[in-house]
Amino acid sequence: MSRLRSKAFLISTGILLLLAVGSVVAGGLVSANPSTTSVAVVGAAEAVVGDTPGLSTVPAENVAEAEALVRDGTVAAAVVPDDSLIGVSVIALDSAPGDVMGALSVSPTVELLEPAAQDGFLVYIVAIGFGLVFFMSALTFGSTIAQSVVEEKQTRVVEILMSTIPVRALLAGKVMGNSIMALAQIVAIALLVGLGMAVTGQRVLLADLGPAIGWFAVFFAFGFVMIAALFAATASMVARQEDVGTTTAPVTYLVMIPYILVLFFNDNPLVMTIMSYVPFSAPVGMPVRVFLGTAEWWEPVLSLLILALTTAGVILFGSRIYRNSLLRMGGRVTYKQALRG
Repeated sequence: MSRLRSKAFLISTGILLLLAVGSVVAGGLVSANPSTTSVAVVGAAEAVVGDTPGLSTVPAENVAEAEALVRDGTVAAAVVPDDSLIGVSVIALDSAPGDVMGALSVSPTVELLEPAAQDGFLVYIVAIGFGLVFFMSALTFGSTIAQSVVEEKQTRVVEILMSTIPVRALLAGKVMGNSIMALAQIVAIALLVGLGMAVTGQRVLLADLGPAIGWFAVFFAFGFVMIAALFAATASMVARQEDVGTTTAPVTYLVMIPYILVLFFNDNPLVMTIMSYVPFSAPVGMPVRVFLGTAEWWEPVLSLLILALTTAGVILFGSRIYRNSLLRMGGRVTYKQALRG
């Protein structure tokens, strides 16, 4: 049983650490090797752009032609002459072109044709990252708990344990032991990501992502205890390893739902707000909103309070099922029997 937990811990931690290292290294390589950005230039603006490193020019006859090049994606932005003191302005599609602004030796005004609220790709990556880490950790350690519960019941070891310690203490020890291992995994990933970003010069992103990672660790601690108690309770209802998947399926769905939601609705403010207050999805939804800056200072505190109260209720509910199911050493126990005892 201990070997099974250790193996699951090492495998899941290894996979998640590799993914974390890969994402940090990829970000570092991109920032260290910037690509050349194409810009359209009109008339006297070509003299301003000149041979600026990182920019390649595409001549345009007039402003209308330059805008057309921006809209069809031929160029990232257009630099056109105007009547300002600087003498030029920049035209972009949906967001201010930071690479163009940084490359130019002047700070021209920026006109956005279709303003965008967020960097959609970065939001997508961060949301998927939180969702994937929660999904893999909760499912890995939750499954380990379920298998150990059935193993103890199938080999009747649990009878010896129940004769020496209370059933609630047995459940608490099982849940807390795996919760500590899961939280240690999250802390290791957070430290690795933070160190990697600092080393590769991604300090601005680290400053934005740091608070969200901190809240994720706190929410994960409560959320995993809730999930672990449910895995233990539902697994105790069967006496064979072959039946574990059937009884723990509802809990598995609860773990999968947050990942699926952030996969498809990470850019939907309403869905993300609802997710941040629903206990089973709050460990993913609220950290994403903290990263986006759309959550007020009191919202994570309120959401965490709701999650903590729900976790306490689930533990009481799960311990009742766990105790009543272990006392029935026969075949499969129904939910009605588990609740009534």
